[in-house]
Amino acid sequence: MNTLEDIRNYFSGDLYATETTGAVIEEAADGYAKISLEIGDRHRNARGAVMGGVYLTLADFACGVAGNHRIGEEPPCVSVNLNMNFLAAAQGKHLYAVAHAVRQGRSIVSFLVDLTDDSGTLVAQAQGINYRLPRKD
Repeated sequence: MNTLEDIRNYFSGDLYATETTGAVIEEAADGYAKISLEIGDRHRNARGAVMGGVYLTLADFACGVAGNHRIGEEPPCVSVNLNMNFLAAAQGKHLYAVAHAVRQGRSIVSFLVDLTDDSGTLVAQAQGINYRLPRKD
């Protein structure tokens, strides 16, 4: 079983999510992940709202962490589809993405992701489909 620190160390190699965007893994378990982001000026579009790509990056990263938290114990899974509905503009200083696996098959893992802001307002929802790569035995 990997610790949260093991998972954070492994995913520190996901430089776009962790360094460019600033995503932080708060929690990770079997089929579950909670990711946070401190919203800054670099995350905003010309209108001053959080850019849609930030929401998508957090949702994709949450699915990736939730599907790959057993590092070295099972084949990795990769995103093959991500659909998102934008519901409201994020307010406050933080954005959170919580992914839950709703189906974990042998090769396909399906996730639902809720994105909320500091006030707990649901600002977006996503459905992610990940493909578990074949074992290399």
